[in-house]
Amino acid sequence: MLSFAVRRIGQTLVVLVGVSVIVFALLHIAPGDPVDVIFAGENVTAEQKAEYRRQLGLDRSPLAQYGSFAAGAARGDLGTSIRHGVPVGSLIAETLPATVELTLAALLVAIAIAVPVAIVSALRQGSVWDRGGSLVALFGISMPSFWLGIMLILLFPVTLHVLPPSGRLDIDTGLRPVTGLATIDSLLQGNWIALRSALWHLALPAVTLGTAIAATLARVLRSGLLDVKGQDYIEALRARGLSARRVIRHMLRNAMPATVTVMGVRVGTLLGGAIVVETVFSWPGVGRLIVDSIQARDYPVVQGAVLMLATMFAMVNLATDLIHGWLDPRIKHGRATT
Repeated sequence: MLSFAVRRIGQTLVVLVGVSVIVFALLHIAPGDPVDVIFAGENVTAEQKAEYRRQLGLDRSPLAQYGSFAAGAARGDLGTSIRHGVPVGSLIAETLPATVELTLAALLVAIAIAVPVAIVSALRQGSVWDRGGSLVALFGISMPSFWLGIMLILLFPVTLHVLPPSGRLDIDTGLRPVTGLATIDSLLQGNWIALRSALWHLALPAVTLGTAIAATLARVLRSGLLDVKGQDYIEALRARGLSARRVIRHMLRNAMPATVTVMGVRVGTLLGGAIVVETVFSWPGVGRLIVDSIQARDYPVVQGAVLMLATMFAMVNLATDLIHGWLDPRIKHGRATT
């Protein structure tokens, strides 16, 4: 297991280098200049723009600029924002908790939807419930997140006036940041007004983001349950008189490894999908930071934020493989020997 983890960390470093190269190249190939964006509409001479470009280091060759970025990233320094003039790491630290909170909430929504649907569909294979579950899964997979988000905004905040359409907290909650996770901070401080506001603001983005992954998880878990449903040991458990709940628990335990693997991969989808959802709901997370920075041609922020998301995705995949091996002892992570 240790050797597997070491190999995966090495592979992760190679992937992160590749991600940084691709993002850097795409940003510099895209039309637009950060200095022109900053001074748009202002009476600034070409000489002043050239001087400011030199101060930012944008007059150097792309290879030299990437070398500086890579060297700084290796030291934990992601550079300074061109637009805000503050370290990129501080901007990511301010916005990352919001993205993590949204991702975890969306994952909980996905599990809450997928597990009951998969169990009912597997136990009543071929029934109306099974066909209904398949229809719900197909609907969730086929529906774009941005469209679902807009429809939910039109339905609940605009028509029913029951949920907020954007933002993360009401202004007058008086919540002090501790962990950066609004729900956790509200519980730690006993601020029930802030907790209600945080949950109300989190509801629509979490449902929007969690629907697509819920459909995938439901289908994968259903397939796993159907595979173990007819196994001899399940029939033996029933013959021993175990309750249906305990039998289902054993079925879930054996159907879970494949589902956990898919869930780990889909966490990357949640992180990527959060960019769209955060923009739709004005959620102050890393995704919205990336979108705003792309529009402002703020190269250091985009590079640093994407590198951070890629690192999180790689770490989640590593954790998924380790959990898979724990759930299924037959999985061997070491190299095969002959």
